[in-house]
Amino acid sequence: MAVWVQIDLCDGCRRCTRACPYDAMEIKDGKVHIGDRCTSCGSCIDACRNKAILTDAKPRTIPDFSDHAGVWVFAEQRGGELNRVSLELLGKAQELAKHLNQEVAAVLIGDRVSGLADILIEFGADTVYLVEDAILKDYRTKAYARVFQELVAAYKPNILLMGATHIGRDLAPRVSRRVGSGLTADCTGLSIEPEEGILWQTRPAFGGNVMATIANRFSRPQMATVRPGVMEIIPTPGKKGTVVTHVTELTEQQIASKILEIVKETKPRVDLSEAKIIVAGGRGANDAAGFELLRELAEALGAGLAGTRVAFEQGWIPAAGQVGQTGVTVRPDLYIACGISGAIQHRAGMMDSKFIVAINKDPYAPIFKVADWGIVGDLFDVVPELTKQLQTLCEVMCD
Repeated sequence: MAVWVQIDLCDGCRRCTRACPYDAMEIKDGKVHIGDRCTSCGSCIDACRNKAILTDAKPRTIPDFSDHAGVWVFAEQRGGELNRVSLELLGKAQELAKHLNQEVAAVLIGDRVSGLADILIEFGADTVYLVEDAILKDYRTKAYARVFQELVAAYKPNILLMGATHIGRDLAPRVSRRVGSGLTADCTGLSIEPEEGILWQTRPAFGGNVMATIANRFSRPQMATVRPGVMEIIPTPGKKGTVVTHVTELTEQQIASKILEIVKETKPRVDLSEAKIIVAGGRGANDAAGFELLRELAEALGAGLAGTRVAFEQGWIPAAGQVGQTGVTVRPDLYIACGISGAIQHRAGMMDSKFIVAINKDPYAPIFKVADWGIVGDLFDVVPELTKQLQTLCEVMCD
C-alpha cells in the first residue's frame, strides 16, 4: 500500500501532521511531505479536509463468518485438577453466549480427565470437547496447539477464551498463529458489541495508564486470554450438557519435545485467587524484615500475603504473590495495602476488592483515592499494634 500527496490540493493546514501517530509528515514550503517513518496507516487520509492525500489501498471487507458459532473456553487442568480461571471464564462465556444466542463449550485436553466434564457442565458448558490420549497427559506446547488446530478446523468456534496463566500465555499465541486469528492478551473485560455482535476485548495499555478496547473483525475465532480473578464464577446446578469425544492422530514425532522432570513450585500458604482477606506490602516495607511484620498480620487474620512488583523484585515475596498488571489479579473481601503508594499498575490488580484499607505515612499517596478506609501513619507502628489487637481479640474469643 502506498500513500502520496497531491501537492496542488494541499494548503499546509497541518491537520495531517497532527493526526499522524508516527511523526512522518512534515511541512516544506507550505506543503506537506511524507517521510520514511510512514507506515501507511491512513490516519492522515481521514484528517485531510481537501482530500489531498491519496492511497492505492482497497478497503478491507469483513468475511462471512456465519458458519462460526459458539463461545469456547480452554479448560486448563494439571494432574486432573481444573484451574480456577477456567470456571471463571465459563461464567463470562455464559453472558457472552446469551447475547449472541449461541452455546458455551469447554475444551478439555489430557489423559484420563473425562471426570472433569461434569464439573465443566455444572459451571456453564453446554458442550465439552474431550480429547484424551496418553500423549497429552502433561502439557506440551506443540501437542496442545495441534489439538486446538484440529478442533477449530472441525467445529469452527466464534470466540475462544483462555486464562492468562503460564500455560495460557504460552498456548494462546501458538494456537492463534496456527488458525490465522488475532489475539488480545491479558484482558480484564469482555463484552459483545450490540450492533455487529463482535467481541470487545478490554485490556490495560501504555503501562496501565489507559484501558484499550480491541475488536477482531477479520478473522475467527476471536481469541483472548483473560487474567485470573477478574471474572465471577457462575454455577448452574442441574444443568445438562453433551460430551463430544475428539480422537487425535498426534504422534511423539510431531511433538518433538519430551518432559524429563516436573519440578513443582512451592505454593503460597493461602492461594491469592481464592483468599477472602489479603495483606499486601510495597516499597514502604523497606526489606524482608519489614515483610515479616506483614506476615504476622496476615497470619492473625488468616489472610494471604501479597506485594507489589518492587516487593517481588527485591525477593521479599515469591512471583505468585505479586499483585498488579504484571502479576495476579485478586478480588478479596478485604485488601490491606501497607506501604503501597498506589501506582496504577498495582491498582489494576486489586481494584475489584470489596473493601480496601490503606496504611501509608504519606497522606497524599494515590492509594488513598481508592481506599475505603485510610490510616495515615508509619506501617512499622500501625501494623504491629493492629496485629497485637487482633491476637488479643482472638485469645478472648477462643476462651
